[in-house]
Amino acid sequence: MSRKPVCLVLGAGAGIGGHVGKRFAAGGYHAVLVRRSDEEGLGRLVKAIEDAGGEATGRMLNAVEDGAIEDLVIHVERDIGPIEVALFNLGAQFGNRTLEETPNKLFELGWRMTSFALFRLAKTIAPLMAKRGGGKILVTSATSAMRGNAGQHAHAAAIGGRRLLCQSLNAELSVKGIHICHIYIDAAIEAPDTLGRLLGPELFKKLLEEKGGGKDELVIPEKVAETYWHIAHQHRSAWSHEVDIRPHSEQPWWNS
Repeated sequence: MSRKPVCLVLGAGAGIGGHVGKRFAAGGYHAVLVRRSDEEGLGRLVKAIEDAGGEATGRMLNAVEDGAIEDLVIHVERDIGPIEVALFNLGAQFGNRTLEETPNKLFELGWRMTSFALFRLAKTIAPLMAKRGGGKILVTSATSAMRGNAGQHAHAAAIGGRRLLCQSLNAELSVKGIHICHIYIDAAIEAPDTLGRLLGPELFKKLLEEKGGGKDELVIPEKVAETYWHIAHQHRSAWSHEVDIRPHSEQPWWNS
């Protein structure tokens, strides 16, 4: 089995996660792609990377299960290679729900998926990275980390906590050579298995017709992957710790 440096992607769907996996595989990493559902789609992603000459491994995993993330890290480090870059790309966007329509279990699930799972990943992987002298933990986030909106109780509380967790991790781990970057996407992402699932096929198709097709008014995952690659290879004298991404035509969250 290859002992190339590994890019571990938690949340390797058809959007940002999958394209980051492709970009890092093209750059010489072994991409370990992890997702909770759609095993067939995961297989297609692995095959696409291999067909392009890269190396990839796919794994189905429910990150909220006790020990799942921890066992994954141990397995990858032992059997595949050292995890040099870890992308935490798990989301918990449940759509707009009023306070009354937000069950306690859903609120808790949001926290478990977005904050607690990141905590568990960092707690498991940081000692290994520190022992090697460094590593990268990239964290995909959203506008809800910066402000709360009606209908976003579970999402905003969970992902806002994730942002502060990233700050705490940086405060402790950057001196050990571990680079943590909180990357929040301040716009809609052109991804069929996230935005497409939330909107439904007809509305998603309409949105692509209005803002896609060369207009570049939606976040294009393939282009975002280049930004992640750049962040992961910054010199330590000029690390980015928080990055916001939006299309040229989109108003930033603080002006809208």
